[in-house]
Amino acid sequence: MRRPLRLLAHHNVESERGSVSIWLALSTFVMIVLVGLVADLGGQLHVQQRARDIATQAARAGGDRISGSDAVQGRRVTVDVAHARSAARDYLAAAGVDGTVTIENGTTVSVAVHDTYDTAFLSVIGIDGLDVTGTASARVVRTLGGIER
Repeated sequence: MRRPLRLLAHHNVESERGSVSIWLALSTFVMIVLVGLVADLGGQLHVQQRARDIATQAARAGGDRISGSDAVQGRRVTVDVAHARSAARDYLAAAGVDGTVTIENGTTVSVAVHDTYDTAFLSVIGIDGLDVTGTASARVVRTLGGIER
């Protein structure tokens, strides 16, 4: 009849007490940070897309304000600078975001939107917000038969 093998080395269990608890606590913290990072970066991406959309719509709103006399006579199409800037700023205000509006060459309305994503998980480690910027431009052109003139 065979006898079961016995370990001859004596293992001191007391020396390892608590080592799994520290590892588990550290692993849990790292996992929470990683999940929070994924969730908050996804949220930041969503807010950034919204900022781009708002910038696009504000630029279009500004681009709709063209100067009347030259456009009516079919000569040259330019943006009415004061009304375009005002329309774009009004759109930004209605959307509840901050931004800048510039008019370039009398034909291009450029809008930059500045917003902040308020973090949900990363605030645990001291990151309360992530900055977001979205930009867009609208250019007014005159076409005849589908060809820019």
